[in-house]
Amino acid sequence: MTLVKFESLNNVSYIRLNRPDRYNALNKDMLADFVCVLEEVEENEDKVLILTGEGEAFSAGGDMEMLKQFAEREVYDEVLTSIENIVMKLYKMPKIIISAIHGPAAGLGLSIGLAADYVLAQEEAKLGMLFLGVGLAPDGGGHFWLKERFGVQAAKQFIWNMEQVTGKEAKKMGLIDQDVQGDVMVAAENLAAKLNQSPLEAMLATKLTYHEERQSQLEYYLKKERENQWKLGQTRDHEEGVSAFLEKRKAEFIGR
Repeated sequence: MTLVKFESLNNVSYIRLNRPDRYNALNKDMLADFVCVLEEVEENEDKVLILTGEGEAFSAGGDMEMLKQFAEREVYDEVLTSIENIVMKLYKMPKIIISAIHGPAAGLGLSIGLAADYVLAQEEAKLGMLFLGVGLAPDGGGHFWLKERFGVQAAKQFIWNMEQVTGKEAKKMGLIDQDVQGDVMVAAENLAAKLNQSPLEAMLATKLTYHEERQSQLEYYLKKERENQWKLGQTRDHEEGVSAFLEKRKAEFIGR
């Protein structure tokens, strides 16, 4: 099965995370496929990209079985390199990117969703930066995206409180750009059609003006997130969080 699907239709590129039986949880192979698909998208002439997930979710985040392999530094570095490549490619890409979020968008899934220029979510979607539940801190640029959206103080508390908000709530708090009643893909495709009738080169000049200036900040956050996750992955709280999730019980954290 192709873990990340790609097609180009009507001058719009579509990327669909395609592990619906696992709510599009991102594992090592899926992340590597994602990088390859983005490299293909970079080469085409479409100026608009829609990013979504197949099935009932955008993405439930990092796959828990993958997290159990993070004690191996080689696996860890391979995964984090893929994540960093995905984030930087999305941030630097000279296309207008739309995230179409439905169902859960959690942890790394939310980080990737927030990398878009327009973030759309169904009103009933569930969005949360839920890394603390497994004793980790955000990655995928999560610290950067939340700071951009909220400022540092509110970003810290959103992470620490493990808030999971609906699309409707997310719009009110400024986490997303548009909440959608009904099919979010219809709204995303309507926006894409409107964009394709707009002066896209001028719009992209604005995007790249802002993003080039902030690129070094994003690179800083990705570097710190890689360092954080390696250290946190050695903690008892991380081991307990993953075990509790897999055993479907409440985690008992001890702060180390």
